[in-house]
Amino acid sequence: MILLQLLLISSLLNSGLGASILGSIKVPLAERLRIDEGRVGGLVSLFGFTLIPSIFAAGFLTDLAGRRLVMVSGSLLIAVSFVVLARGRQYIAALVGTVLLAAGWALIVNVNNVLTPEAFPGGMAYATNLANVFFGLGAFFTPLAVALLLRRLALGATLVILAGFAALPALLALGVDLSAATPAAEALVAGKATFGQVLGDPVLWLCGLALFFYSPLEASLAAWATTYLGEQGHRPAVSSALLSAFWLSFMAARLLTAFSLSPGGEEALLLTLSLAGTAVLVAMVVARGRFLSAALLPLAGAIFGPIFPTMLAVLLGHFAPSLHGRACGLLFAIGGVGWSLIPMLIGSAAKRWGIRRAFGVAVVAALGLSATATALLFR
Repeated sequence: MILLQLLLISSLLNSGLGASILGSIKVPLAERLRIDEGRVGGLVSLFGFTLIPSIFAAGFLTDLAGRRLVMVSGSLLIAVSFVVLARGRQYIAALVGTVLLAAGWALIVNVNNVLTPEAFPGGMAYATNLANVFFGLGAFFTPLAVALLLRRLALGATLVILAGFAALPALLALGVDLSAATPAAEALVAGKATFGQVLGDPVLWLCGLALFFYSPLEASLAAWATTYLGEQGHRPAVSSALLSAFWLSFMAARLLTAFSLSPGGEEALLLTLSLAGTAVLVAMVVARGRFLSAALLPLAGAIFGPIFPTMLAVLLGHFAPSLHGRACGLLFAIGGVGWSLIPMLIGSAAKRWGIRRAFGVAVVAALGLSATATALLFR
């Protein structure tokens, strides 16, 4: 159990690393490749679009090919992607590295979610919220680690060091028994019999629709928080500090939820948080001034933090373990569409009216999330 927990924690940290690495290295990478912000944005978009089919396929691989194979493959793909980015001197190399990064990230994220209930026994919501704290830590510390390394090393050497860290889960997986509670052969038979039922299950589609609306909210707040704070009159240093406060409250809320949410209260919590999140986003659109904006951003982190892991708990608690990989794959595939499209709408609106008013698009997404959470509660 201890080895399994160490493996999962290292993989969760790596998934946070993979999610934030492109944003952390975009400036030195653009300088080395001599590319503009448009092409850097192309890399970020390519990551999102590659993720949708990759994580759908990862669900089948996790259930049917085995967890160890998926964990090792995903970890090594991320490590290789860092090496490609480290050695590449042309834009095509960055594109290849991004595709490998997205594919590897999809694999480890899927198997992470499947292993979470086994590694952290004690209730589904406890397991998913606790696991996502480690994911958040990986995403939070990656920019800090990259900045520290780049003060002393070139970009290539920095990425090679990170590649070594990314390969750690692959090494640990070789020494941990990752056989599923339902053996692979039995899972294959069960999958043939019941996967059609998964596709027709309303809980899958409601959770997928909830992630469709939620994922762009998290991504947009993270991407445009400093821009929003700048519009409200904050200095760059203060904006960065408040963004850190957003992530810290985000992770603290997940940790609090893990140890306080009673089994059976997941759907009610989702609805409560969705409505509260809508209210906070409305306040961010309507309110002006440094004091209110400084208070609203960390509050948004505390509200939105537990939504995804609690939603995941609903999904995993609904399906048999032999179908968890495919259920998670479908969840992320549906959610990935919203992750790719809605931030584009917010960015387009921001060019016309500024980011504060553009967050009105996020309010509409939050209303969609609230409606979906209502349907989950009263299904």
